[in-house]
Amino acid sequence: FGIGLATHRKGLNVATQLKDEESQFLQDSFQQQLSRWNRRRLSPAFPDDWSADRFNEDQRMARLEHAFIEELRAEVRIEAAQAPTDVDGFIAWFEALKATGPGQEDRLFPWLADEARMDHLRWFLSQEAAGEAGFDDLVAMTQVKIPDRAKMELARNYWDEMGRGNIKGMHGPMLGQLVDLLDLDTCIEHTVWESLALANAMTAMATQRCYTWHSVGALGVIELTAPGRSAHTARALQRLGLSNSQRRYFDLHAVLDIKHSADWNEEAIKPLVAEDPRRATAMAEGALIRLRCGARCFDRYRAHFGLE
Repeated sequence: FGIGLATHRKGLNVATQLKDEESQFLQDSFQQQLSRWNRRRLSPAFPDDWSADRFNEDQRMARLEHAFIEELRAEVRIEAAQAPTDVDGFIAWFEALKATGPGQEDRLFPWLADEARMDHLRWFLSQEAAGEAGFDDLVAMTQVKIPDRAKMELARNYWDEMGRGNIKGMHGPMLGQLVDLLDLDTCIEHTVWESLALANAMTAMATQRCYTWHSVGALGVIELTAPGRSAHTARALQRLGLSNSQRRYFDLHAVLDIKHSADWNEEAIKPLVAEDPRRATAMAEGALIRLRCGARCFDRYRAHFGLE
């Protein structure tokens, strides 16, 4: 919601999980530290808030963030290199991720839709909300200085995220209303590292310009794969008694993201790859990083619920 060719649709394999335990980045302490840094550095501030110590801390964290993404890249590089770099071939490869990519068709979501209790759903949504990096902000940061046609598509996507100028239609506040309604716990310290890592990876790709094309791929694969998960979550909320307005965020994304995905592929990915085929490989890496971070989350959530 990446690591090696042994990944399958149901989750990550045992070898990958053991490798995670050896990583200095795929751990609670680092992901919490990175989450707090991202929250601070991206929040509006004043010149007087700046200091030499903060500058040094930002340099140190930026190096660690870069190393974190490079570790994730290393896990998907071989698989991503197999993606075609011509426009039609890459789009076919990319769209196939909806069915065959890491974490797709995970059994967690039918269980949530049909069987989970409210306490199960509240814990799941707490993890998901805490790991939400803000799709609108990610799109806005990614579009800086990219070519015009792709920039226009990201602008249209952003405008939809902004409710097309209607504050009641903004997507972020819709999720925030559900957080308040269900009294969800989105505290960093109470969020599993897998969820934090997903948000941190998305933030890194959107803010570090050397990963711009990775971010385009990662954001595009969210649009591609989110509708099914959103539909299952909406069904769970309906079954547990939430009204149409209360579950609107998930109902909306179950439908709107289908169009968003088609437009993103046609108007952003295609022209960007046509202009420079190297971008296809970067987008493939970004998409696989995002999907494998999601698969890690689903594995952790199933373990929490005893669904292994």
